[in-house]
Order: sequence, then C-alpha cells, then structure tokens
Amino acid sequence: MPLSKLIQRLTLKVLTINAHKGFTIFNRRFILRELRDAVRQAAPDIVCLQEILGEEQRRTARIKESPVLSQYEFLADTLWPEFAYGRNAVYPRGHHGNAVLSKYPISTYKNYDVSISPHEGRGLLHCILNPVDMGLNVHVICVHLGLRESHRRHQLRRLCDLVSSTLPNDEPLIIAGDFNDWRQRAEGLLQRCGVTEVFASSLGRPVRTFPARCPLLRLDRIYVRNVKASRPIMMAARPWSRLSDHIALSAEIQL
Repeated sequence: MPLSKLIQRLTLKVLTINAHKGFTIFNRRFILRELRDAVRQAAPDIVCLQEILGEEQRRTARIKESPVLSQYEFLADTLWPEFAYGRNAVYPRGHHGNAVLSKYPISTYKNYDVSISPHEGRGLLHCILNPVDMGLNVHVICVHLGLRESHRRHQLRRLCDLVSSTLPNDEPLIIAGDFNDWRQRAEGLLQRCGVTEVFASSLGRPVRTFPARCPLLRLDRIYVRNVKASRPIMMAARPWSRLSDHIALSAEIQL
C-alpha cells in the first residue's frame, strides 16, 4: 500500500482538559488518580492538559495521594511514552503550565510565553509529532489563554502569527485547550488563520464547557487545519463532571 494511502487512513483521538492542578472545583478534593483512570479509559492518542503542576512543594507535601513524579509524568505513566511540558506560571515553591502526552514520538517542542501580566502566566506549547515514524509531521499546540479580553486579543494574535508564519501551510495542525473566550471573539480571527473548530463545524458553535457541573460558558476548543475531524464528544457525564471545573473535549482526527 502506498504511503500516501496509509497516512490518509490514520486516525488520532485527541482529548483536551484543564486539569485544575489535580483538584475538583473549589479545590475540595485531590482527584489526580481518578483523572488518570478516566483518561486511560478514554484511550486518546494525544492529550492536551492545561493547569497541570510541574512542581509544587508546599501543596504536594501535605497531600498523601500526591505523586512523587510531576503530575504530567504521573498521568503519562505506561500509556503515553512521550510527553512535553511548558511552564506558564512560576512561584517560589513550584510551577504549573501546559502539557502534551502522546503515544507517538514527539520530535521537538517549544513553549511560547504569551503572558501579559506577571500575575497570570499563559502559554502556547507547540509540539511536532511523528505518528507513523515516516517523516510525517503533525503539529499540536496546547493553549491556555488569559482571563481578560484585552490579554486574549494579544495572545490570539500571537497564536495566529505562529500558525501563519512559522508552521508549514500544508502539514496537519491540531490546536486544543482552554481559550477562556467566553465572549466568543476568537472565532473570526482564527478562521482567518485557516483553522476551524471541530464542534462549531459539527454543531454550529463551540460547546459549553464551564463550569463542569452546569456548563454555561464556551471556553474550551479543538481547532484543526489540513485534517478531517469527526466524532466530537463532550465528556460531560460522570466521572468527568467531577474531575475538573472544565468539561473535557475529544475528537477523532483523520490525517
């Protein structure tokens, strides 16, 4: 079978979730182990995580269930041999940021600091994956944008510049994460960058993902370019509704 035929038939399952540093809403309970079990059961090929702890000495010291490894390494253990992490927020006893877990090789990655305020660290974690190990590059950008609209406008311009100026126009691209775009101002700008949102393509608009127990705001998204997306799913039922303050999203991506 020609390589082009093999590549066209390859399907990747992508999942994105704001991990809320391993805690339930209002930080009432530490549920990282339950989150790992749920992600394993969903069995995605690529996981995009936001607000994942790289290190937090004070908090982990007082939580018996806290893993010795970083949270992203703990989630990746045994199922996702490849992972990348980008620090967004650094404080005296630790840091947190975005992470990408992958069942396929990550050939390179770079974290772009798009923070506007020193009190709100934000980033774009760009990874290049080689899913068939035959020279095919798949670009994955894990996104966490700011709470203020003026900050998001600047950060979205940075994201669009990255997509338009740095990434090859003909290679597969997946952008997933927490856009905090509750006023839905991102759609027009990102469409001009040539990307489409998978839930908007299927349902007419992005889906409500926050707060998880009673979602009202459309904060989380999966955008794609040069691929076909199908089976967009909101992970809104239990146990997912209790594992974060955001609903997780997943989709199948055909290369």
